[in-house]
Amino acid sequence: MQYRIDNKSGNRLSALGFGCLRFPRTLTIDVGKTEKLIIEAVARGVNYFDTAYVYGGSEAVLGEILHRNGLREQVYIATKLPHGQCSKYEDFDRIFDDELARLKTDYIDYYLIHNIGDRAAWDALVDLGIETWLSEKKASGAVKYFGFSFHGAQAGFFDLLDAYEWDFCQIQYNYMNENYQAGREGLRRAHEKGLSVIIMEPLLGGKLATGLPKDAVRLFSEKYADRTAAEWALRWLYNQPEVTVVLSGMNTLQQLEDNLQTTENAPPGCLSDAETQTIETVKEIIRRVYKVPCTGCNYCMPCPKNVNIPGCFAAYNSRYASGYITGMMQYVTGTSALKRGRAMLASNCVQCGACEKKCPQGIRVANELKTVRRSMEPFWFSAAMRVIRKFFG
Repeated sequence: MQYRIDNKSGNRLSALGFGCLRFPRTLTIDVGKTEKLIIEAVARGVNYFDTAYVYGGSEAVLGEILHRNGLREQVYIATKLPHGQCSKYEDFDRIFDDELARLKTDYIDYYLIHNIGDRAAWDALVDLGIETWLSEKKASGAVKYFGFSFHGAQAGFFDLLDAYEWDFCQIQYNYMNENYQAGREGLRRAHEKGLSVIIMEPLLGGKLATGLPKDAVRLFSEKYADRTAAEWALRWLYNQPEVTVVLSGMNTLQQLEDNLQTTENAPPGCLSDAETQTIETVKEIIRRVYKVPCTGCNYCMPCPKNVNIPGCFAAYNSRYASGYITGMMQYVTGTSALKRGRAMLASNCVQCGACEKKCPQGIRVANELKTVRRSMEPFWFSAAMRVIRKFFG
């Protein structure tokens, strides 16, 4: 395992971190599969596990597995405070105590304000007494290091960096988001201030691993036939010395193995100039193809009108990346279009805007869903679904 140093603490953090949002699941998390993944990851040197209060059972599953296998002291746990659920000082302890119970621990190594986008949101927490609360938690050892996960404009990131003596931060960053949100300049500025920088969405919700346009896949294969698209994306990040930990939401042992092998062989400076230029060419191909920058994080869900928002966007992008038939098949299956009364179509959208308030990418969801509806539900779509349901449903 490759380790990188957290400058504030001196901790040796595994360059590959385990993102716990995407534990294997059907309707609920598959604890058996997750346990095998975590045990193998720790055995191979992964020591940073990132979860959150709002990750749908993730904290409790992680805590139970670490406790049952005696692994708590071998790893660093990162989890997060959902600031939108805090309206008074007492909410900090209410949520934090829940997290300690779920994680079966009496301290959190790396604690973050979750999904904060500007200085105003931090100032609102200050008004509630967050600085006093943090001081007490740090003094007691209940919180070791404190940071924030960022979704917002770059100027807001710079303002936040100067708002508090943070220990670390977490940003969305990948080769398609080099100048998006905090971006490369934000990464460098945080590093200059001595903060460790944790990377989320390194594969853009999986799109840089399995959803690339055919021309991009072909170009990568021509350069290195045995290097996967995911490896290219991870190596682009590891190439940068300012990156401390790259989180990956691995849900199979093969994904874990592939990422481990990449991490072990990708120190800072691992990309040649020619390889960097290959990635620049791939970026241009992707920009021409993808229409909606959705990462599939599901923060916008559930939709009050039962629209599968990430599924709609994924199918729409797939139409342009992989062809109309592939995109349409994905749309029909991803929106359950053949299920009478339960379809999760873009046309269900009533433009209420609830999703837009929660989207960390700042996507104008309602407008984009209108475009998806026009593209993926042509005049014949409803009639075709009725005929198929009649004969095959």
